[in-house]
Amino acid sequence: MSYLRIENVDMTFNTGGRSNNILKNVNLKVERGEFISIIGHSGCGKSTVLNIVAGLLKATNGGVILDGKEVNEPGPDRSVVFQNHSLLPWLTVYENVALAVDQVFGRSKTKAERHDWIVKNLELVHMTHALHKRPAEISGGMKQRVGIARALAMQPKVLLLDEPFGALDALTRAKLQDEVMRIQVELQNTILMITHDVDEAVLLSDRIVMMTNGPSATVGEILTVPLARPRKRVDLVEDPVYLQCRATVLKFLYERHAVPVAAAG
Repeated sequence: MSYLRIENVDMTFNTGGRSNNILKNVNLKVERGEFISIIGHSGCGKSTVLNIVAGLLKATNGGVILDGKEVNEPGPDRSVVFQNHSLLPWLTVYENVALAVDQVFGRSKTKAERHDWIVKNLELVHMTHALHKRPAEISGGMKQRVGIARALAMQPKVLLLDEPFGALDALTRAKLQDEVMRIQVELQNTILMITHDVDEAVLLSDRIVMMTNGPSATVGEILTVPLARPRKRVDLVEDPVYLQCRATVLKFLYERHAVPVAAAG
């Protein structure tokens, strides 16, 4: 039985007396340790799927099963990293991570153990040099590293990434993608990531879930990325498998985008 199952999920929002069906019959099975990307055009419900898995939204129909248990509310077994780093500005880097660690492990770890765990997770993202700095004193990329450390420090069963690099410049984005790949190989995390970036999806993922356009969006195709890990972006520039995967996703996105436009004309 799959580690994470999204089963027959529908999502309808009712506003101003009108119903807007965002998702229709979304199904996805994720195995333990997989890196899955969800990609699609704006408005196709990618983030809605992620929020349902996170327990931040309740599906109109269907549901989510994680490690044999139904997801009904937010919990530390599903930590989320958003595009906005969401760090508390009055707390230091160390204190921002400590906030999550104390909440999850306040009873199961001693103060010394929690300290060591906080530092270890900041070491994973190379941020121990900034333990006592506040968010205003570090760069956008560093803030996102801290956000990732905080999420990992909760030891989630699934790490949920909602366009975590979308607000960063290209160079910082590339560096953080490499860091996430390295961490995922080291920790064997199960990761579900939302992205608009085709190259990012192919580089990072074991499988890419391609969503149809909304309304009533659903899973259109799922592409397996048969590239060995660890992956180095420079080595993949001319790799035929990488290029074929990239072309497959681009073709899907172009065709799904083009059909409604042609029909409207």
